[in-house]
Amino acid sequence: MVLVLAACATPAFAGDVEPSLRLDHLTGSREIALTFDACSGETDHRILDTLVAEHIPATVFVTGRWLKRNGPALAVMLAHPDLFEIENHGAEHVPAVTDKPTVFGLPSAGTLEAVRAEVDGGALAIFAATGTAPHWFRGATARYSRDAVALVTSEGYRIAGYSLNADVGASLPAAAVEKRLAAAKDGDVVIAHINQPHRPAGAGVAAGILALKRAGATFVRLEDADEAEGKVNAAKPSSHPSS
Repeated sequence: MVLVLAACATPAFAGDVEPSLRLDHLTGSREIALTFDACSGETDHRILDTLVAEHIPATVFVTGRWLKRNGPALAVMLAHPDLFEIENHGAEHVPAVTDKPTVFGLPSAGTLEAVRAEVDGGALAIFAATGTAPHWFRGATARYSRDAVALVTSEGYRIAGYSLNADVGASLPAAAVEKRLAAAKDGDVVIAHINQPHRPAGAGVAAGILALKRAGATFVRLEDADEAEGKVNAAKPSSHPSS
């Protein structure tokens, strides 16, 4: 099993990339990688408790901001190392973009020095909280300027793209999220959010996970798969924020 990474860009962001990531394997089973962004704010226990109760592995991308406020939730994840992989979502949830002032309304890093600070700050926060260094990086909004991609990969990180956006920045109603997630195909790397407990989307994420399990799907973390560079994916990425 490997992970296939491909860069995509829409005309509106022609200079930037929104990487796509998929599992590529020949097992014949419906295998899916669940990844969750913990941008800031709180913890959605509808999702976290479902993952623990159903013993479903997942990769969680945390920011330094989220770690400061969510010690109890982190403790749950650390108590289940067989389930949760903790990876880098940056220090302050700043998009790793240098050529535009904002991305989906968020002020971008603007310079490579600021991108480096975002990446390194997130890694330091994770190491301080867990004692483990992250290996994957997903920037805020999951979009990157090309020079930022070069910087992040030069520091030894893998860029965490995705193939299925389950909740579109936790903005969708529960029923829509459940339908999108339940329709995940073999090899999909799913992105959703675990930091919005007061939005309806989280209920749909939990329901969609249960639907997938009932349908016989199996789940893996990103660290359970190897990465391989793939050919460019021509699929058009969403015009909505992913983080």
